[in-house]
Amino acid sequence: GSEAPAEQGQEEEAEDRLKEHMDNLLDKSAKTRQVALQSLRLAFSSKTLSEFLLERRLTLTDSLEKCLKKGKGEEQALAGTVLTLLCLQMGSGPEGEEVFRSLKPLLISVLTDSTASPSARQSCATALGMCCYIAAADLE
Repeated sequence: GSEAPAEQGQEEEAEDRLKEHMDNLLDKSAKTRQVALQSLRLAFSSKTLSEFLLERRLTLTDSLEKCLKKGKGEEQALAGTVLTLLCLQMGSGPEGEEVFRSLKPLLISVLTDSTASPSARQSCATALGMCCYIAAADLE
């Protein structure tokens, strides 16, 4: 019987860390944002968090948009990867489609920007392809 409260405590602790990483995406320091993106990438790729993310997808989408717009190289590449994982977590329902639709123009913009780093462009191309496959309602 004592395992359930301990497990719940660990889950709340993990959610608090995720919230902190999401807050750090808006930090002034590029290094802090990159560390937050790396932590989110690890979390999103190792555990199903769709319930947690469902309530926070708009905030997270806004933060990823800022990282893609204002960031350079590594930050943009990480943001693209985190976006792909967010789309995977949201799935093919209306929430995943909403995330994809809101960031699609920005992904295309980074992808076609010849001054963006190759890793950022590659990450945005992967995000565009994966999110389109998973969440695009419009077949075109």
